[in-house]
Amino acid sequence: MKVNNEEEARRLIAELLVSPVALQTRNLRLAVENLELDQMYYEQKGNDQGAQRCQVCLDLLQSRLAELH
Repeated sequence: MKVNNEEEARRLIAELLVSPVALQTRNLRLAVENLELDQMYYEQKGNDQGAQRCQVCLDLLQSRLAELH
């Protein structure tokens, strides 16, 4: 699951609400993993804005994951 900005993170969460918890958890974790990799890339390139954008998305997705457990 590729998430590029806060809007897409919110849309992903909304779309997954109708899915079983196990599927939501799996897809959210995949999105988190991708965002963590993206964030590391941006940090290596010195792109603070990109790294911050990833962090905002990570916060949203991780918050939803916490709600599921």
